[in-house]
Amino acid sequence: MNTVSDHALLMDRIYRWQRRFGIYDATRKYYLLGRDPLLSGLAPPPGGCVLEIGCGTGRNLVKAARLYPQARFNGIDISQEMLTAAQAAIETAGLQDRVRLARADAANFDPQSLFGQNEYDRIFISYAVSMIPQWQRVMEAAVAGLSPDGELHIADFGDMQRLPRWFKSAVDTWLGWHHVTPRAELFEVSSELAATHGGTVGVRRLHRGFSWLVTIRKA
Repeated sequence: MNTVSDHALLMDRIYRWQRRFGIYDATRKYYLLGRDPLLSGLAPPPGGCVLEIGCGTGRNLVKAARLYPQARFNGIDISQEMLTAAQAAIETAGLQDRVRLARADAANFDPQSLFGQNEYDRIFISYAVSMIPQWQRVMEAAVAGLSPDGELHIADFGDMQRLPRWFKSAVDTWLGWHHVTPRAELFEVSSELAATHGGTVGVRRLHRGFSWLVTIRKA
């Protein structure tokens, strides 16, 4: 069995019961604190197309589509369990005409074959970088897939350096149980990617370092 299939099975195993009983969305709002600041900063151009990598239950796509009614949205996830939940959320919100989903591995997918899309005005990754084994490869491909002046937005767990040591230790342990690994090099990797593409990078630390936000703008 290949690595991609192993990871897909792992994600399905983790989220199967959480999404079916509504546990995922009910609990994540208390600690995925960078999601809404990320969405409020997307600001896609009129008629633009936005991709979410690791769309999960579709919560972010529904909210983004309502925030930006002039834009179209695509979402991918490696977990079929999550995509089932996301599709139901999109249909309930009546957004099928502007939001399309597909099952794909973020480290190796072709947006043209999946969505007929060659490039994106905005791509965002919300708390998935810390769960993707090939996260640097995914970020590199995302920046390469942006249109001129396109932006990659990332929200994830930070280093928590300004929080009590006991709190950071407890959170790290809890995240480890859920196969989540905060990426201590996220800011450095983002700066290198921006430089490679002649772009710019902006970073924000929220909640005393609990959450990190990154925006890479392609030149």
